[in-house]
Amino acid sequence: MGRSIMPLLLLTLLLAVASPASSSSRCFRVELTHVDSGHNLTKFERIQRAAVRSHHRMARLTGLHANTSNLAASSASINNIRSSVHAGNGEFLMDLSIGTPSVPFSAIVDTGSDLIWTQCKPCVECFDQSTQIFDPKKSSTYSKLPCTGDLCSALPTSMCNSDSTCEYLYSYGDSSSTQGVLGSETFTLGSVKTPHIGFGCGDTNQGSGFSQGAGLVGLGRGPLSLASQLNVGKFSYCLTSLDDTSKKSPLLFGSLAELNGSAIKTTPLAKNSVQPSFYYVNLKGITVGKTPLSFPSTAFALQDDGTGGLIIDSGTSITYLDTLAYKPLKKAFLSQVKLQVADGSDVGLDLCFQMPKDSSAADVEVPKLVFHFEGADFDLPGENYMVLDSSTGLLCLTVMGSSGMSIIGNFQQQNMQILYDLEKESLSFMPAHCDQL
Repeated sequence: MGRSIMPLLLLTLLLAVASPASSSSRCFRVELTHVDSGHNLTKFERIQRAAVRSHHRMARLTGLHANTSNLAASSASINNIRSSVHAGNGEFLMDLSIGTPSVPFSAIVDTGSDLIWTQCKPCVECFDQSTQIFDPKKSSTYSKLPCTGDLCSALPTSMCNSDSTCEYLYSYGDSSSTQGVLGSETFTLGSVKTPHIGFGCGDTNQGSGFSQGAGLVGLGRGPLSLASQLNVGKFSYCLTSLDDTSKKSPLLFGSLAELNGSAIKTTPLAKNSVQPSFYYVNLKGITVGKTPLSFPSTAFALQDDGTGGLIIDSGTSITYLDTLAYKPLKKAFLSQVKLQVADGSDVGLDLCFQMPKDSSAADVEVPKLVFHFEGADFDLPGENYMVLDSSTGLLCLTVMGSSGMSIIGNFQQQNMQILYDLEKESLSFMPAHCDQL
């Protein structure tokens, strides 16, 4: 059903637990590995792959609202219901285990959705995965959750089975989906076993892109997400430079996620009732060089129908700005970068310049780029928005135009520690040497 999901910056998570205390004080550190790590790719090829993945994800995100207008609110069978759609996959793979005895598997981690799920036997329709498929009948800690429970109520689409247990259907932006029974199980994160985690035990899963893992772990803002169920209150990540995909990046939960230093900036998270899982921030202005851009205040405003707004997303590499703001930004770069404009279509980017022969990025002065969030300036170093491919001499801007939604992508988040505080409903960030954390 639909085209396959294409993970965008998949990172393998090797878990190490800092403290096995109670749920509210439990701390986790996980190490992230870039999906292209270990592949013999040029920088040009890495940029191309990231651009393709970003365009696919953006297409899914901007297609969400078109899909929601066609949802059926009532039906005798869950098979005839189209549920509220979500962002789709994210950019990480987490290695974890499920059940007793534990069965290891890898799951895509997505900051744009909530549900935790894995493929389960007996499969009606399952995609190929590298690890064994979980068999709930062989686990002593598995149980089905009732349709009257809070987690079942939190699902966008569910129904009661004949035994009063909860069946779910969870759809993503390209019509990929998972369907099955909502269960409770012990998940092993590193060496720590965490009981009573609600998850989808999917026996009908459509979307070949899921085969990068064996399911998905949602890190969104809703009650079904792993962060919410662990009751950690906050998490942060710090992505190392994409110039070297062999370096690992930390993802931190609980008190380990705290930022320390004088350079911390904080902005409130905004809410969108139509897409409640996303992390929206208020973008008030943009400066290129010394020039504040002029664009309508509606460019990044959330609309009543849920469209518009700007999210921060680890699952998209490129930053996408509403065309009302992107056009003046592009014009400012064209006037301030003293290089010949080049065709960036082979890279998948909109604005590129041709570097002089035998020159390097250090030889070119690029204008500063600052995003002015509510109460916090996101002041970016040049390497976080301009990428140079030495083999072609192309210097490209990793910002493009969009319609319907804007996104701050992970190119712009390199060597920034980003803190998602779920309790204070705020986003904090500061420059960091991510490979040294």
